[in-house]
Amino acid sequence: MAQYTIIGASGLIGSLILQELLDTTDAEINLVLRRPLGITNTRAKECIVDFTDQQAINQALAGSDGVFVAIGTTRSKVKGNTIAYRNVDYAISIAIAKACIVNSIPKLVLVSSVGANSQSPNFYLRLKGEVEDTISNMPIPFLGIFQPSLLLGARKEFRLGEKIGQAIMPLISFLMPTQYKPIKASIVAKAMIKVVLANATGIHRYTYRDMTCMTTS
Repeated sequence: MAQYTIIGASGLIGSLILQELLDTTDAEINLVLRRPLGITNTRAKECIVDFTDQQAINQALAGSDGVFVAIGTTRSKVKGNTIAYRNVDYAISIAIAKACIVNSIPKLVLVSSVGANSQSPNFYLRLKGEVEDTISNMPIPFLGIFQPSLLLGARKEFRLGEKIGQAIMPLISFLMPTQYKPIKASIVAKAMIKVVLANATGIHRYTYRDMTCMTTS
């Protein structure tokens, strides 16, 4: 039986990936977490780790056929501390990629952002670009990088800026370049699953058009 690991199952996309895998596959789901979620489905196993402990991460990912990385923080959560922000968005993602190599895991997919660029003057886009650049240079057989714009969906935590964006951006999305259009988080989750279940290799980046085409075809 296939086993897939989700990093960030408590978040918007991660929780949707979990539910979609449970609903549409018979795979075992490994949830690598900082704290318990209380998931009761017998096919989902919670593994609590210290994300600063590479050995613990390596052990937690053992036996996985594919890994979904859907982690992320916000400036408000880290109180504007960019080092703390980097310790989540960059350090954890790189630690997961290293664990994939150690365990010979063939597929890694991660949520980045449209506009990600390691040379960007914008901290968030630069950080996402650095994650992409670093992992792209690692020997992982299949790397899928998903670059959504504003995510549409109900988060567990309240984000004022995102709520405002979710209300306004769909009204003006027809004016935007396609890749910057807001997208339903459920579409991103389904697209990520689709590429992991496919027999693909290499490095692939997916933006709005790719994700919507994959989930409507």
